[in-house]
Amino acid sequence: MPAGAARYRLTGVGTFEALFRRGKRREGRYLQLVYAPTLAEVGRVGYIIGRKTLSRAVDRNRVKRMLRHVVQAARPRIEVYDLIVRLKKTCPRSEFRRVADEAGLLLASLPVLDPTA
Repeated sequence: MPAGAARYRLTGVGTFEALFRRGKRREGRYLQLVYAPTLAEVGRVGYIIGRKTLSRAVDRNRVKRMLRHVVQAARPRIEVYDLIVRLKKTCPRSEFRRVADEAGLLLASLPVLDPTA
């Protein structure tokens, strides 16, 4: 884990609930992206990959790793947002790369905000 990675992590049930309430959504085939301007110093990201969507823990962990890599590549442009990346439907292992590609497209579609505003 890179130094300072914990500061980019969205944690706590209440934080997720608040972001679901106030956030806007972008939908893809496999993913839902919930985003809102950050209230913290730097934007944070949370991942939701349920056992119902991917039953094997090894698959959930692989997809999370791939999504974290995509999110890290999108920084610093997305640091003005708090984000939730949610896998909304099941997918075969052969589609994991497409899920990561979809995440990149959804992140690229976010409006550009001026962090000083």
